[in-house]
Amino acid sequence: MTKHPPKTFKANIMVVDDTSVNLHLLSKMLQERGYSVRPLTDGARAIAAAKAEPPDLILLDIMMPEMSGYEVCEKLKASKGDQEHLREIPIIFISALNEVLDKVKAFKLGGVDYITKPFQEEEVFARLETHLTLRNLQKQLETQNKQLQEALDNVKTLKGLLPICANCKKIRDDGGYWNQIEGYLQQHTDALFSHGLCPHCETELYGDEKWYQEMQHRLKTQATSEESEEDGE
Repeated sequence: MTKHPPKTFKANIMVVDDTSVNLHLLSKMLQERGYSVRPLTDGARAIAAAKAEPPDLILLDIMMPEMSGYEVCEKLKASKGDQEHLREIPIIFISALNEVLDKVKAFKLGGVDYITKPFQEEEVFARLETHLTLRNLQKQLETQNKQLQEALDNVKTLKGLLPICANCKKIRDDGGYWNQIEGYLQQHTDALFSHGLCPHCETELYGDEKWYQEMQHRLKTQATSEESEEDGE
């Protein structure tokens, strides 16, 4: 067997097999590749251990006394309530070449893959790492969807027909009351307002004022001067 230097643990793998030789072999292979391993010899303990601390993936022997791998998988995939997250743990079944592997049943119960004994190391890790990657991508997608939903929940959008006064521009709310437009929008959106005057309103309000006319004259003179300088360049 090829030796691999220990690495930082990159995933928590539960290995369930009632045969100590197989359990030791798989555990050693995984540890040498840098995985954290939790070896267990029976299905009931595996379920209890998964509930206490969910692994990232389970390698599960099919033929075990008292509770088969099929039964363990079925119970985990049927988890509800605060244990519902156990349903998402990837389960790879383990079967010996001389055992009858019901592939249809394995996948129907929720298994994602299977490997056969005697173990081919590269095949084990190829299948294991594929499903760990898929699970990590699924988790990222779930996180992104949750963040997107939270963002959408925080966005307030005005839709439909808004009754607005043609003269004073007040908006009538659902209760029949007329509100200043900025007050209505602040109540129904997250927008903040700063107040000013558009050029049309400035002229309408202050056009006859001498100070306003002088200011406009200065602005026009300044603009003309700047244009002349640019043309000279």
